[in-house]
Amino acid sequence: MIRLTLENRSHTPIWLNLCLPLMAVAATLVLCSGLILLAGANVITAYEKLFLSALSTRFNLVETLVKATPMIFTGLAVTVAFRARFWNIGAEGQLLAGAMAAAFVGAREALPAWSLCPTMILAGAVAGALWAMIPAVLKSRFKVDDVVASLLLNFIIFYGMMALLDGPWKDPLSGYPDSPDIRMDAEFPILLHATRLHLGVLLAGIASFGTWLLMRRTTLGFGIQAVGENSVAARYAGFSVTGILLTTAAVSGALAGLAGVGEVAGLHFQVMAGISPGYGYTGIVIAMLARLNPLGVIPAAVFFAIIITGAEAMSRATGVPVFLADVIQGTALIAMLVALLFTRYRIRIRRFSHA
Repeated sequence: MIRLTLENRSHTPIWLNLCLPLMAVAATLVLCSGLILLAGANVITAYEKLFLSALSTRFNLVETLVKATPMIFTGLAVTVAFRARFWNIGAEGQLLAGAMAAAFVGAREALPAWSLCPTMILAGAVAGALWAMIPAVLKSRFKVDDVVASLLLNFIIFYGMMALLDGPWKDPLSGYPDSPDIRMDAEFPILLHATRLHLGVLLAGIASFGTWLLMRRTTLGFGIQAVGENSVAARYAGFSVTGILLTTAAVSGALAGLAGVGEVAGLHFQVMAGISPGYGYTGIVIAMLARLNPLGVIPAAVFFAIIITGAEAMSRATGVPVFLADVIQGTALIAMLVALLFTRYRIRIRRFSHA
């Protein structure tokens, strides 16, 4: 008789930490191949179109990087928050807060041209930070569940934004629920001629490296991880748990707010209802796939950007619905959560002989 049991690991091998995200992605693609077969398409052809079409030309490659940019910011936001066990599910709302702040500042005629971009970046980061600190304050002062509070705040700010778009910000000529355009001086510089590769893409890379430095080389980063590991022990070690929680929320919200700034200043130049197709929620999947490593957020975000960008080309070529991209995102999260079990446990095969 054979019995499978889970046994605690004394330590996790480095190679396993590196391979788990790849194993989760591989398992996701295998599981989702069944849906491709149900759609009557060839699995190899569908995946070839899905991945290669997003990287086949300079235009597609740039679009993939542009699509990855807001997901890098939201992935970093979730990474920082989850490290402190502040379960920030509100990156979507913080992105919207940053976008609205950037659109408001970017349309100000009184500001000098040279100050518009830095002021928009600062305003978006501050707006996202303030919105993220609401659930942090509720958690630290009143023990309100941070998952519920941060999630519900997404809906509050979304409908608040829609009230602005249908009211004071509504275009009086076209009647469309869009905010006024920002000034041309407020638009992010283009890094590659005749493409949409804007300054926000570079800022996302800098933010990823900066977040890694924060977490690995600063006292605040050590405090964030200490609180996340054991808040009681961190308090006895002299850390202010409440202070670190609020600071973590501010950093996390600022990163998510920068995602909104990039969408306004680099792509749309205004706020509209569909400015984010769920980048804040995708950031949760990206952070988990990156194993809460700020540098791992970049390849994870690019992977999801490839899927999103290539889904339409795959659909046109094979007939597989574009919604497969959403299925892959959800399945990847589940696969990664299952894979994380093996960082703490190993499978033992025990044989029992009948007496």
